[in-house]
Amino acid sequence: MTYKSLRECANDLEKTGQLVRIKEQVDPNLDMAGIHRRVFDKGGPALLFENVKGSPFQAISNIYGTIDRTEFIFRNTLKRVQKVIELKADFSDFLKSPLKYATTPFTALTGLPMKSIMGSPVKYGSTTIDQLPQIKSWPMDGGAFITLPQVMSQDPENNSIMQSNLGMYRIQLSGNDYLPNEEIGLHYQIHRGIGVHHEKYNRLGHPFKVSIFVGGPPSNAFSAIMPLPEGLSELTFAGLLNGRRFRYTREGGYIISSDADFVITGEILKNQKKKEGPFGDHLGYYSLAHDFPVMKVDKVYHRKDPLWHFTVVGRPPAEDSSFGYLIHQLVKELTAVEFPGVKEINAVDAAGVHPLLVAIGWERYMPFRDQKPEEILTIANRILGSGQTSLAKFLWIAAANDHPELSAKNLPQFFKHMLERVDWTRDLHFQTKTTIDTLDYSGSGWNAGSKVVIAACGPAIRTLSTEIPTDLKLTEGFSEPFIALPGVMIIQGISWKDQTSAETEIKQLRDVLQAQNLNSWPLIVIADESRVYGCKYQ
Repeated sequence: MTYKSLRECANDLEKTGQLVRIKEQVDPNLDMAGIHRRVFDKGGPALLFENVKGSPFQAISNIYGTIDRTEFIFRNTLKRVQKVIELKADFSDFLKSPLKYATTPFTALTGLPMKSIMGSPVKYGSTTIDQLPQIKSWPMDGGAFITLPQVMSQDPENNSIMQSNLGMYRIQLSGNDYLPNEEIGLHYQIHRGIGVHHEKYNRLGHPFKVSIFVGGPPSNAFSAIMPLPEGLSELTFAGLLNGRRFRYTREGGYIISSDADFVITGEILKNQKKKEGPFGDHLGYYSLAHDFPVMKVDKVYHRKDPLWHFTVVGRPPAEDSSFGYLIHQLVKELTAVEFPGVKEINAVDAAGVHPLLVAIGWERYMPFRDQKPEEILTIANRILGSGQTSLAKFLWIAAANDHPELSAKNLPQFFKHMLERVDWTRDLHFQTKTTIDTLDYSGSGWNAGSKVVIAACGPAIRTLSTEIPTDLKLTEGFSEPFIALPGVMIIQGISWKDQTSAETEIKQLRDVLQAQNLNSWPLIVIADESRVYGCKYQ
């Protein structure tokens, strides 16, 4: 089904028993998020909050709360978009199977953004920032946030709609030092298209005008997070996935999404920053307060009978886990094109997506001698130097040559394969003091963490144990060893006191473990709650 609005999608879900209305008044300060989390955890329906305390507007969440519901929303277009992507990966497929792709040119036409001639429904009414649902998800959050924003920026040197950027960057509506109704915070991280535009505006001195869309057809929010290849616009993808061209107008130097439920326009103030955060993020921790750009609000528009679209992030799985699933389904045909030599990549949702990538590549450089990681190291650097995958912290990569059954989706199988082969004196590669995702606080400073590549190939060099040694020795304070996977031991650590103490404690534990015969345990993990991640050895 093609949706002209978020309300149409909500009605479709309600008609098919996949949405419930909450008629009682609910406080957006923690209560709405709490309800959302409880319903999501039970695999429940989408939620339409009819009475949001302090706001005249209704709100909706959890529409992507299950994979089945996400596939239902895009049921008529998903396979068509996959065919378009297949042809982008290899156009010769069209020549091989022209009938299979006969309708693809018509699908491609929906990817062309279209200027609205009869005006924009989103300009039905206007409001102020404080009238929007002030949703705060976690107790220590710095204020209310937009959690599914679509942020539109334009290239100051090329105002073509196809050169614009649509991204999902966290927006803080209230709190900290923001002037109520006049300023909001705009948080974007490394390797974001808006940053390229921001640098140009600063250099050229033009006013940096930005539009923030909330709601609209569900494809629009999804397109804002889609890691698209070069040359494919987010607006093109939004139209393809919705089966309907992205509608827009221009006003006062801003691009306005005609089908959005809300549009906030404003200017990013040059050389001005304010504290944004803290924010309970998708790793299950708070990202701290940091200086980020400030947007001076111009207008806040809304359509008739609008829905404020939000989600609640936190430790995976969460609603955005469906995004990851859908991304994998759509881009798997592009993997070999974007990363020559790669068979498969999996951004692991349970780890928060960016922290952990597992990949399988081909090792072809020196087939006439003993196998060791060579080509897969080249591939690893390509992965860490490209787009959204550049944000990875840990990249595990295996060679597929003699193991066609190996899958990056089957994590127990993948890690068993890797841990049977990894040689820690050869296969562990650190990149220190890198620019890295802003959610990483493990380095010496902000955006100054490290990346790790573990690359392994060749025959197995060990047998993995599935029984914790009865005579295992640990140092004082470390306890409760559990098994997570064959060869993977989880040990409960000591509560953090300070850096010096932690270094001493870990060194003492390392020395004791090294003195024991633990070759069948190539990976030992220190955790705060070991029993959560493994099963007690019986």
